[in-house]
This record gives sequence, structure tokens and C-alpha cells, in this order.
Amino acid sequence: MKALTYHGVHRISFEDAPDPQLQHEHDAIVEVELAGICGSDLHVYHGRETGLDAGTVMGHEFVGRVVATGAGVRAFAPGDRVACPFSTNCGRCYYCSLGLSARCTAGQLFGWVQDGLGLHGGQAPFVRVPLADTTLCRIPDDLRSDEALLLCDVLPTGYHCATMAAIAPGGSYAVLGCGPVGLMSILAARELGAERLYAVDAIDERLAFAARLGATPVDSRRADPVLVVRGATDGRGADAVLEAVGSPEAGRLAFELVRPGGTISAVGVHHEAAFPFSPAQAYDRNLTYRIGRCPARSLMEGLIPLARRRRDDLAALLTHRLPLASGPEAYELFDHKRDGCIKVALEP
Repeated sequence: MKALTYHGVHRISFEDAPDPQLQHEHDAIVEVELAGICGSDLHVYHGRETGLDAGTVMGHEFVGRVVATGAGVRAFAPGDRVACPFSTNCGRCYYCSLGLSARCTAGQLFGWVQDGLGLHGGQAPFVRVPLADTTLCRIPDDLRSDEALLLCDVLPTGYHCATMAAIAPGGSYAVLGCGPVGLMSILAARELGAERLYAVDAIDERLAFAARLGATPVDSRRADPVLVVRGATDGRGADAVLEAVGSPEAGRLAFELVRPGGTISAVGVHHEAAFPFSPAQAYDRNLTYRIGRCPARSLMEGLIPLARRRRDDLAALLTHRLPLASGPEAYELFDHKRDGCIKVALEP
């Protein structure tokens, strides 16, 4: 098969890759109908995350149909429509039982092969899914593939960000970064009752989408977000800041925006070695800091009704839909945010 494979910084190739095979009785093979490029893929693309083997098939967001199952698979059969979270999950370990499937003791990330070990990703015509019964999520017939694709990562991560922020009616909240996850954080916060949301970014199309979802856009090129948010909250700052960027600058801005006794909810993937504020500063602000990978599989079924209600917004987030063969160009388009790009879907 032809797939998108990693070959170093800024080097994604559309080339031959081995067809996936059933390796265990609990495996399934999924024929991919639609795959996404995620902001997390860019961490590898830019070399912020290292260790990936050359030739690894990229991607961890994909929907499609089951075409083969191992003898031990009970919940799915060939022909079933499925969405897949970005990691496998056993559904039985201590962490899965807590609803923290992102820390499953048997979990593996799709699109990560290091020193020959790991899983190839879903930016391909076919993908092997271990632990299929507890990893895959059935897609109802009334949900289109482009809507279901966001259940794999972006919608659960945005919802996770909003719930960690303890959204409540009457509060004031700031969202840092209006990429796909930040926008889904806005959508989720509104669903949870947020009335005053300030969305900080510097790209016109993303700020316009934030306004569509009910947030007040704050263009950081033209206004100081700290002055805007404090000016709207009697000088206090936001009750919570939803940080969906994953950079030292975003971490510091979140600290400056949040009020004493408030919460920073961080789902942007961070790679720096230290916090941009000290323990003493956090102590002096009575700060609550919540951070970590979204337990996507634990949330997927519960978010299907939300995906149905907001299907038009979810579909609109996918601003570009390209053939898999155009994947290298799609990475550049997404990376540089050209042509109003918010998120790219790839068709094998």
C-alpha cells in the first residue's frame, strides 16, 4: 500500500509501506476512509519529538470500516464503521477503570514506531488496531466520517480541557490558541455553560471561527490579552485559562491571565524542561494547574450526542480535504496555516 511515512524533520513521503497484517487474536484491520493531520503530528514534523524510526506510517486520527478481525475479537465484524482514538486501550486496567484510558498500562500510540517497536499510523489505506474490542468505537449510521473523525482526538481533547477547567455558568474564561483543539475547547466550554469566553489567537480565520462558536475574539497582534481579560473581570483575571498551544510563551501567558485561586487547564503538548512560573509564584496565587493527555477512548461514546448536535461546526473545522497522495503538501499547508487552513482531512 501507499502511505505517508516519516523520514526526518520536514520530510514526509508518500511511498510504499507494508500492508498491515493480523498479528494477534485481538487485532483488527481497518480500511481507512478518512484520516486527519493533528497538531501533535507537527511536533514530530519539526523535530520537537524525537526517536521515531524512518519509515513509520504517520497519523493517529482515522475512521473507516473493519475489514478483518482476529479470532478473539467479539465486538466488531467486517463491515462495521469505526473511529479510533489515538492510543490503544485494554479497558480493564486500573487506569482504564478510572476513565483515564490515556494511561492504559497496555496502551500504545498510533503512528509511533521506535527501535522497531510500536504501531504504525492511520495516514494510510489500512491500519492494524490491537485490542480492537476495547480500542475501536462504533460510528452510528447517522454520523458522517468527517464528523466522526473529530471524535478520535480533537473533540475529546477540547472537552477534556473544558472539564479540567471546571467550567461553570457565570464564570469568565480565556482560551489560548484557536487551532482545532482550542476551537473544540470553546465549543465544549459553551456546552458546559460558559457565557464569557475570550479566545486569543493571531490568525483571522481562526478568530472568526472562535466568534462563530460564541467566544469573544482577542487578536494578540492588536491588543494585549492580559489587559482585555483583566479589563473585563474587574482586574482579577480569568477564572480558568484553557491552554491549547503547548509552548513556554503560552504557559506564561496563561499564568498572567488567570486570577488568584483560578485554574490553568493545559492540553497543549509541552516539551520544555521547566514551568514558565515558579512554585513560589503558583503558591502565592493559589493556582490550580491541570495538565495531561486526553483519555480520548474514555470519552468517545459519551460525545457522540454532542457530535450530532454540533455536526455543522465539526464539519466546518475540516477546512481542507485532500487525497492521501498530496500528504506532503498537506503537511506544509497545515503547518504554515495557508489558505485559511484550520484542519486537514486526508482521503486514502
